[in-house]
Amino acid sequence: MLTILGFAMIATFLVLIMTKKMSPIAALVLIPALFCVAVGQGAQLGDYVIEGVGNLAPTAAMLMFAIVYFGVMIDVGLFDPIVRGILKFCQADPMRIVVGTAVLAAIVSLDGDGSTTFMITVSAMYPLYKRLKMSLVVMTGVAATANGVMNTLPWGGPTARAATALKLDASEIFVPMIPALAMGLVAVFILAYVLGLRERKRLGMLTLDEALAREPEPETVTTGAGGTGGEDRLRKGASASAGGTGTSTGTGTGTGSDSAADPADGDDDAFRGLDPNRSTLRPKLYWFNAGLTAALLTAMIMELMPIPVLFLLGAALALTVNFPHMPDQRARIAAHADNVLNVSGMVFAAAVFTGVLTGTGMVENMADWVVGAVPDAMGPHMAIVTGLLSLPLTYFMSNDGFYFGVLPVLAEAGAAHGVSPLEIARASLAGQALHMSSPLVPAVYVLVGMAKVEFGDHTRFTVKWAVLTSLVVLGAGILFGIM
Repeated sequence: MLTILGFAMIATFLVLIMTKKMSPIAALVLIPALFCVAVGQGAQLGDYVIEGVGNLAPTAAMLMFAIVYFGVMIDVGLFDPIVRGILKFCQADPMRIVVGTAVLAAIVSLDGDGSTTFMITVSAMYPLYKRLKMSLVVMTGVAATANGVMNTLPWGGPTARAATALKLDASEIFVPMIPALAMGLVAVFILAYVLGLRERKRLGMLTLDEALAREPEPETVTTGAGGTGGEDRLRKGASASAGGTGTSTGTGTGTGSDSAADPADGDDDAFRGLDPNRSTLRPKLYWFNAGLTAALLTAMIMELMPIPVLFLLGAALALTVNFPHMPDQRARIAAHADNVLNVSGMVFAAAVFTGVLTGTGMVENMADWVVGAVPDAMGPHMAIVTGLLSLPLTYFMSNDGFYFGVLPVLAEAGAAHGVSPLEIARASLAGQALHMSSPLVPAVYVLVGMAKVEFGDHTRFTVKWAVLTSLVVLGAGILFGIM
């Protein structure tokens, strides 16, 4: 019964957010609460939620201070050279912009943190997508899928969890997987190229100067890259109503002085991330900020301190050095407050969902049912089975739940048929491209929040491409004899 209710709870949640009948934060709270009562454990709901909140509190703290830190770094111009390089490559060509999104997301993903990747990628690319009226779900889908492939780095999380759960060396898991993961990344770039061509066909191609000269128009989020232009835009003439996007996009470009800009600028507010004269720039502190960021990322990779503590210290230091006056510090914090509140609120709402899913025993029963449903004849092919199961299981479960709860069972079943734990561990990484768009991944809310995309729209657009990318990784692993 718990198995059926567990799948029913997940299905209900996904249907409600994809059809936009409920907001993600409301669905994350109310749906599990109702199902907790339905299984007769309503009296324990408070305990489950508190346990879930306790488990996710460090993640919420990390995201809060990471948003402030990277928001400040964007404000002061640390990433402007990267943005200029991407813009020089893109030249207002939709195809190049989408490919540039994939390349930027893949490069920044080397730090192993999805939230960081999405903040930098969206901050750099959002203004171009907005200005050219490109589909924002193309940006979120490509960024999430690229990050999902790169999330398999040893310091990214899944590889370390697999190594810990099966008592293996992380390098023995990851290094042989490099060719398969490289094929997955190539698949992402090909996907970006195809989606970019569809956007180019829909919108045409301009020079950057022509794009900057275009009259700003409000736009709606599209759920596909191949629709007609008329379906993706609103009529001209209401552009002034879009003028409040300067400080709420998460790009960190709004300032106290900028907020008084001419409201007729409309969508130009969202384009100020490229303004070389914005008042928050700190060119004399560029190398300090670059060194601080490099030190912070190095400390993260080397695990010198817990990540939330590192970002807390980094945010405090960045604010103090770059904005020594209290009014300026308050203005910077206020500029990023919307994103901090939205993301942290979503994380704590997700704590209700994961707390109930785990506390009631639904996750354990679902995992046992899935593993038990594998026919004995598939025993010698347990690596392939593990790879296929990693797609839905890492989407519907947290990485901790999958790697520490399900993977050891799969490895034991494989060992009984002569399949080594290393093959099982490598195969378990195949689903990470899809995992990064899971509603249980806090970083995805950073992505959709900063890009102003509905989570349901992002899910409908991204899942099919992420599944395809994961299957490419799995197929390449089989082809290369890795699993």
